[in-house]
Amino acid sequence: SSPSPESQGRWQHQPSEQKRDRDGSPAAGDRQELQGAMAPSSPVAEASWAGSEEGAQGPEEESADAARAALLARSIRKDPLMRKASLVMDFLLERYTKKEPITQNGMLNVIGRKYKQHLPEILSRASERVELVFGLELKEVDCSRNIYTLVNKFSLGVEEGSSDEELPKSGLLMALLGIIFTKGNRASEEEIWDFLNVLGIHAGKKHSIFGEPRKLITKDLVQKGYLIYRRVPNSDPPGYEFLWGPRAYAETTKMKVLEFLAKVNDTVPSAFSSQYEESLRDEEERARPMPIQL
Repeated sequence: SSPSPESQGRWQHQPSEQKRDRDGSPAAGDRQELQGAMAPSSPVAEASWAGSEEGAQGPEEESADAARAALLARSIRKDPLMRKASLVMDFLLERYTKKEPITQNGMLNVIGRKYKQHLPEILSRASERVELVFGLELKEVDCSRNIYTLVNKFSLGVEEGSSDEELPKSGLLMALLGIIFTKGNRASEEEIWDFLNVLGIHAGKKHSIFGEPRKLITKDLVQKGYLIYRRVPNSDPPGYEFLWGPRAYAETTKMKVLEFLAKVNDTVPSAFSSQYEESLRDEEERARPMPIQL
């Protein structure tokens, strides 16, 4: 029985130095690539930490953020385990939408038997990304037969009354609200797409869960009041930015979003010092009784 993702330390891959034998170990070329791969932190972790100490950023800091995002994207493309994790993620989502069982054998068929010894690491990465982006948590329901299921974890009311296939959108929305929060309560369109592209979500490319992503974030979530999408004042050429919408303020809090980011980063909310202080102020303001107008 392979260990569940929860029992695996994150990013602890240590490939074997031995040559490939009949047990299905990676071939020499793959092994060399594995040894050189640097497993990145999660995309939300990268984006949130990049913005967590921001005040008003200058051009140099913004360029550094863009460089970090580009480096992260390249490192994911070069990392064979991350590529395999992307395949497993697609497999998990396909099984989820079709309401079919998720089996270890099915995952091995997707990644190839030679990667069998790396399945725990690959599954850990895939499950982390699925949880992060889609709000779905992978749970092992039958240890003897290595059968898993995905359960919805995050709830923001965004899909109230909707089908199970639409529930994961709330996970993406929480991540977007987190990016906006750590960028000083407004994130440029470029910053949002840098984040989404790293996750394999691209404008103009239909997604199995989200449909057309640009429509989702610039129209659907805007019309529902979760996001504000507007032109940056006095920008030339025109630039656009995202802010929290009124419904986001009504249905969640900055502290809840910060707790989400903290979980993604394996830390505590207070680690985001400036955002934590802002969240505490927000909690205090929400706790104050509303004045009664006669």
